[in-house]
Amino acid sequence: MKYIFISIILFPATLFSQLKVAFIFSDNMVLQRNNPIHIWGTATPRQQVSVSFNNEHKSVIVKNDSTWSVYLHQQEANSNAQTLLIKSGKDKIEIKNILIGDIWVCTGQSNMEWPLYNEMHFAEEIKNTNQPLIRINNPPPAGRYVYGVAYGDSLNKRLNKKDFYAWGQWQTCDSNSAKSMSAVAYYFAKSIVGNTNIPIGLINLSIGGAPLEAFISTDALKNNKEFSDKVKGNWLYNNALPEWIRERGLQNVGKNTGGFQDELGLNHAYKPGFAFECGVQPILSFPIKGVICYQGESNSLDKPRVEEYKDLMHLLINEYRAKWKQPTMPFYWVQLSSIDTAYYHSQYWPEFRDDQRQLISEVKNGGMAVCSDIGLNNSVHPTNKKDVGERLARWALHDEYNIAITPSGPLPLSAKFLKDKVIITFKYANGLKASNGEVVKGFSIDGEHDAPVIINKNTIEINDAQKPKFVYYGWKPFTDANLVNADNLPASTFKLLVK
Repeated sequence: MKYIFISIILFPATLFSQLKVAFIFSDNMVLQRNNPIHIWGTATPRQQVSVSFNNEHKSVIVKNDSTWSVYLHQQEANSNAQTLLIKSGKDKIEIKNILIGDIWVCTGQSNMEWPLYNEMHFAEEIKNTNQPLIRINNPPPAGRYVYGVAYGDSLNKRLNKKDFYAWGQWQTCDSNSAKSMSAVAYYFAKSIVGNTNIPIGLINLSIGGAPLEAFISTDALKNNKEFSDKVKGNWLYNNALPEWIRERGLQNVGKNTGGFQDELGLNHAYKPGFAFECGVQPILSFPIKGVICYQGESNSLDKPRVEEYKDLMHLLINEYRAKWKQPTMPFYWVQLSSIDTAYYHSQYWPEFRDDQRQLISEVKNGGMAVCSDIGLNNSVHPTNKKDVGERLARWALHDEYNIAITPSGPLPLSAKFLKDKVIITFKYANGLKASNGEVVKGFSIDGEHDAPVIINKNTIEINDAQKPKFVYYGWKPFTDANLVNADNLPASTFKLLVK
């Protein structure tokens, strides 16, 4: 006798559903407060899609290209979990445990990517990571933590717009989800939640080693006279881009001639415009609060790249604000820290840090976290991300959340020569002192040799018989500069013309 076995596989009805919602929507997410709530996706053409959320109901007819889009009324911050219900015919999608708050996009390279489990305070902080008002969206980019080798087939297959970021579900912040999240972003969000009780959503698009050009669209680069050369020809051989990132790109994909590519060459995380196209572009319809950025190391190694960086940052900030249609969207960045030239090509870092400082006065609704005091002399990855995240949060708390808090350490205003003295005035200068209780270090009138200084209330004085052209502070790649204010926030590296 022959036996015939029939296997029956039961699939849930939703597997065959034509109704879909954009990848950014999932359980545990945050929706941006005080903005019209935008929900979109795909479904069967000419069918009706109904959306219900917080007692509001809207319906729309699906377009012929299968897309649909609905805008709901804006809401205030709400930490009570809500459910979004989407229906079309017999198809139904429920998205649960949604909070209303602020969403911050986190971008940059490895110091923003740096996970909490590698942060110096992790052993103690893990006890505090049950943060239900913090929600995490942490899609790993293709090639994360893979350096200096040729990519294998699995990574090469992900080097396209759809698969480069492995988008997953939003997660509630706890001892498991927080481990691999950006430590800087985690401490930033924790500080805001602790001071405001407003839910915070974090979207982490950072990529270790990525140059700033990767996070700017090719159109923005192409249409800018100063930077159009960055998107001409094969990026792997384009001298208008940082040399280091081209070397790494050749190591990873240079021999994969059959890989995904276009007129600029093979796709890679460091390719101009690629991170923008894969990560930023797909969420431009998703309202956010602002951006935090820790980037610069890859653009700091070549003199031409250092000299252009400030303008490149302006281009990125202006583009993000235009694309999100938020002309004053807050944008906060981290100043490069400190490292000795014996371990890294950091000879241009004082100039680089000073250019980052100058951006503060040029970017409305912008701010910078100084971290030159917590750099490591032998590593480009300082492990103290707690101070970095909390210093970024101070800007947001001061500017956006109306918390009475000092946003920054001392920032120089002017240097004047008067009666054989250079007198330097500062913003955020209340309680000037040396961080370690010793004498104040880090000032110079020639950029090389330390000059003794005197603290006179909220100013610094340098005695000198002749008027110097400039006064410098923290003007070393690895600096021992130690000026802080009453909040123990460090002063920024600077070079000022003496008037």
